Amino acid sequence: MNLFYVKVGQKSWHPAFLRDACTCPLCVDPSSKQKNFQTTDIPKEIEAKSVKEKSNGDVTITWTKDVPGFKSSHVTTIPATFFATYNSRASLEKARYLSPAFTWTKQKITERLQFIDFHEYMHDEARLRHALRFLTAFGILLVRGVPDNENAVEDLTSRIGTLRDTFYGRTWDVKSIPDAKNVAYTQQHLGLHMDLLYMQNPPGLQFLHCLKNTAPGGNSLFSDALSAAHSLPDPIFETLSSQNIAFEYRNDGQHYYLERPVLEVGNRQQRTVDFYRTKYYRPEVLNINWSPPFQATLPFPTKIQGHPLPNVLRALRHFAKKVQHPAAIYEYRLNEGECIIFNNRRILHGRTAFDATQGERWLKGAYVDNDVFQSRHRVLCEQAENEVDFDNIDSYTYHVHPEEARMAQEKQQAYTLKMEESDD
Repeated sequence: MNLFYVKVGQKSWHPAFLRDACTCPLCVDPSSKQKNFQTTDIPKEIEAKSVKEKSNGDVTITWTKDVPGFKSSHVTTIPATFFATYNSRASLEKARYLSPAFTWTKQKITERLQFIDFHEYMHDEARLRHALRFLTAFGILLVRGVPDNENAVEDLTSRIGTLRDTFYGRTWDVKSIPDAKNVAYTQQHLGLHMDLLYMQNPPGLQFLHCLKNTAPGGNSLFSDALSAAHSLPDPIFETLSSQNIAFEYRNDGQHYYLERPVLEVGNRQQRTVDFYRTKYYRPEVLNINWSPPFQATLPFPTKIQGHPLPNVLRALRHFAKKVQHPAAIYEYRLNEGECIIFNNRRILHGRTAFDATQGERWLKGAYVDNDVFQSRHRVLCEQAENEVDFDNIDSYTYHVHPEEARMAQEKQQAYTLKMEESDD
């Protein structure tokens, strides 16, 4: 039977796609789980010789003009779950536990921000799984009850994976010191920024464990840069995603320099809804790069300053206005024994000035790469596949601001009831 496209149920699948997905012991090493052939080894003339569907939905296929070296007896078995997974982009993301991002404003995160107890974080897999799902969705999470111990931040990172080492050390102290080599190590106001954008691969998660906070001031500031990016007009979005700016650290025997756009975007189109509720598609935002304290001189030689530079300056001002708007900034005073965790490629952080002569402010910091974090999140979800609630992000909920959360839930319930009554 000459089936160029392989018919399974009501869908047609390209034969090379299904051949590439074969996981039999000949195609994928049972021990290493690595492929024994390359996608480019599949002949362009490959066709399905026979296609048989089993009672459980699995499909077996034999091939004509198979990959060189494979005998005619080679059989590809595709499980039914495979076809369900690759039925749509949404089903593929669900199978890979790619939780959608929930963008937020000051009001929204005040109503939704959650915390997890340190003991549960360290010893309860279900609680940890939910906490990481929330962190994936909102980009920020609070841990309470953290021991008064300088090494506690390493205990927190170890539950996720390998700690990211940098020239600041495996962990680092955020406190006011004389002759500081970084503005974070002063008592000055620290504007909204992201860390280490002058590196090729900036760290993903940042952990800040509060050991001491008796000084007046020093409140932590956070802003969702992804929310700002989604609300940008198209011309501003295009400029920030296509024009590079520069980041640099040149101090204390170190010199890092990198040029990158404010918005790193992918090839996939994503639906966005603007302020006026207009729906449109544009490239998905993968990462955001915003760090004014570590921004170098704009990389624009004289001959190109006449055209792109004014547009870049206008776009930067627009973005700054968005992320720095009072309605976008969530302010929180970390208490001793709390650790804030946030996505350094999405969430901007800063702090208000504090008076080091009137008390002490000491945070212990650490990083974990996003790849490590996402791997841990997937493994936890796979271990409890039937228990993962993809739709209810508020299960296992401990709200940082319970009264605001209660009022928001009551408002939502009233709105839902009103909509149901109007349908009747």
